[in-house]
Amino acid sequence: MSLEEQKYYETYFDLFTHAGFKQLQEEYLHNSKSIDSVEKARDLEDLMFRKGQLSVIATLLNLPDTINMAYTELKEREQETLDND
Repeated sequence: MSLEEQKYYETYFDLFTHAGFKQLQEEYLHNSKSIDSVEKARDLEDLMFRKGQLSVIATLLNLPDTINMAYTELKEREQETLDND
């Protein structure tokens, strides 16, 4: 893993430990409950807008898992390369 990649992951891991990030996730999770209502959509455009909002919220809520999975895969590939040498 390059120093740049290591810094990239360390920065995310640091972010995930901050209370502010957890607070942001909780706020978005709370907001998603009111956005996730088909009945409240006024028209198709509003429905698509809500879909986009939920997609962004899901990305944020899943970010720690996504980063952890990518880091684990990178470390495993690195180890496989070492094992094959």
